[in-house]
Amino acid sequence: MDLTTQALSALDRDRLDASLATLIRIPSVVGTEAEVEVAEYLADQWELDGLEVTRHDLPLTTIRSHEDYPGEEVVRTRAMSVTATYGNDDGPHILLLGHTDVVPIGDIDAWSADPFSGDITIVDGKRIIFGRGTCDMKAGMAAVWEAVRAVLAVDGIKKGRLTIASVCGEEDGGLGTFGLIQAGVRADVCIIAEPTSLAIVPANAGALTFRLTVLGKAIHASRKSEGVSAFEKFLPIHEALQKLELERNADPDALFERWNFPFALSIGTIHAGDWSSSVPGKLVAEGRIGVRPDETVEQAKQTLERVIADMCAVDPWLAAHPILVEWPGGMFAPGNTDILSAPVQMLQRAHNDQNGSDPQIYGAPYGSDLRLWNRAGVPTVQYGPGDVTYAHTADEFVDLDETFAAAQTFVRLIVNELG
Repeated sequence: MDLTTQALSALDRDRLDASLATLIRIPSVVGTEAEVEVAEYLADQWELDGLEVTRHDLPLTTIRSHEDYPGEEVVRTRAMSVTATYGNDDGPHILLLGHTDVVPIGDIDAWSADPFSGDITIVDGKRIIFGRGTCDMKAGMAAVWEAVRAVLAVDGIKKGRLTIASVCGEEDGGLGTFGLIQAGVRADVCIIAEPTSLAIVPANAGALTFRLTVLGKAIHASRKSEGVSAFEKFLPIHEALQKLELERNADPDALFERWNFPFALSIGTIHAGDWSSSVPGKLVAEGRIGVRPDETVEQAKQTLERVIADMCAVDPWLAAHPILVEWPGGMFAPGNTDILSAPVQMLQRAHNDQNGSDPQIYGAPYGSDLRLWNRAGVPTVQYGPGDVTYAHTADEFVDLDETFAAAQTFVRLIVNELG
């Protein structure tokens, strides 16, 4: 029995299911204490697995003062990422990474079950686990962990080094990965186990959060004509932003052709007025603009700001009271790895060996930590279980068979390159 077959035989489906369920039951919502709790849990478990573990308690003050700080959208007083390594320096160094922070659950009434139960069920003949973070991306983290356990069980690393990492703060900017990079963590290649439905994603669009503040003139609703409705002033602005979205998505790069709006521009929240019978004197809208792979973050900002400025210039009220444009929160630049690069080739070989066919390759319409590792000189791609369509939704779920299939591919990749 060759080493690959031995390692695949050492995979334990029940252990993988249990590991994922445990991770889900730690409600590691961004900015909560559980974000650190899940990191501590993995650090303890990886030490038991025989890995050399480093807990990176991130120096937040220093990181936040860095010129390349990627931003945050929640309040944190503590943040932790964890790395665990095994092997030697006689071959390539592979980094397998997952983020363990999750977004809030939203409306609890929209869920059919406890978002943090970790319960397994059967749906249409498939073994499914529901819960916040199942798809994005604790299933990928669990698959990486199980693959490493299986390879270590057969002493499958002979010529190189493997590092696995759990990072925090990915959902709101990339704080956890940025902290690892500032701490000097590097590798020859990085694979992030984001939900890709077992496709290879070598490129990401970027994404920026913006805030628009529109000022009007509040007055009693019965005297509406003597006031200025901030809400009504916003309506043509929204129309202009919808037109801008169409223009920016008209000719996407070939990697992004599968998406209707790979560089989507949307308004997520609107708050206007403070009384039903008053003309609203102020409106604050927050939204997200996708960053194209052929532009910088600054160019994307300037494009939106120019559209807002042009709209203000043709309205006498807004010309005198221009809309304030701000850029709070996370800043996801686009990222791109050559499709002929080492991590793409490694994954293609491993996926093909496991499945008998080549994986799909496409660009993702959302930001991720890929761009941070690329900027640090580490070629990075995404590959993992789960369909991102179901990320951030009520009844988020992942197919456990697909999660196990991802673990099998990760085993082949590790043994192919380090065995």
